[in-house]
Amino acid sequence: MENQPEKNLKLFYSIGEVAKMFNVPDTLLRYWEKVFPSIKPRKAGRNIRQYTQEDIENIRIIYHLVKEKGMTLAGAKEALKKNKKGTVQTAEVIARLKSIREELVNMRKELEYVN
Repeated sequence: MENQPEKNLKLFYSIGEVAKMFNVPDTLLRYWEKVFPSIKPRKAGRNIRQYTQEDIENIRIIYHLVKEKGMTLAGAKEALKKNKKGTVQTAEVIARLKSIREELVNMRKELEYVN
């Protein structure tokens, strides 16, 4: 799962780019849009969705709750309603820990390659 957006600072991302970031189908993102009001991509000509960094962060939190923690959509919605700040902080910590783990795994591979 590639759960980190590119580090460049694009203003808008296509639905295909966002789906690839989270390794989910476009249809799932469209469905989550209907369920979670916090995901509201801008729609350009011909209803082309344009996701902002804020949309991507909201998707990351929902992804964490639904795909990683195994919550139902209703449960994720309730968790966000009751304690969005705590939920966001937990998701951010987990994302940072995953990133650190990935770096450590890469360092280990490099060390094994040297030896």
